[in-house]
Amino acid sequence: MTEASVRLRPVVEDDLAMFRRFLTEPGLIGLDWAGFRDAQAPARRFAADGYLGTEDGRLIVEVDEERAGLVSWHATGPGVAKFWEIGIVLLPEWRGRGIGWRAQAMLCDYLFTHTPAERVQAGTHPENIAEQRSLEKAGFRLEGVLRSVEFRAGQWRDGWLYSRLRHDPSPL
Repeated sequence: MTEASVRLRPVVEDDLAMFRRFLTEPGLIGLDWAGFRDAQAPARRFAADGYLGTEDGRLIVEVDEERAGLVSWHATGPGVAKFWEIGIVLLPEWRGRGIGWRAQAMLCDYLFTHTPAERVQAGTHPENIAEQRSLEKAGFRLEGVLRSVEFRAGQWRDGWLYSRLRHDPSPL
């Protein structure tokens, strides 16, 4: 897998079927499955702003011109000191191939280039070793454990928080 084969692009209408799958197929997004969601929500959001809002957005991850998944970001933080929190979901057939870390690094570079944010953060599950490695390879550093931060599968669970700052070197 070469860097040139992974790219990010804006969402187009044909991508909405994949978005609906993430909302209606149990387990497709792995540990982040939170139950069935409104399958028409992606079309409404796409009609509103094409998933490129001022406070959040999504881009499609493509590999050799094939849709592999998506990256997302949303503004968070106290008061006016906003920063970005990012996420990624790849379709199962694209996982474990070195795509995730590249896509997340590319998204960070994009956000640092086009917004004044000083910080990008990402959370993951303690048991998601592959995502921890991906974040580290994408230039993120582990900051710590967030205790009982997520309700999943009937119980409260811890999360791990990673960050990359504007002055941290890009791995790309």
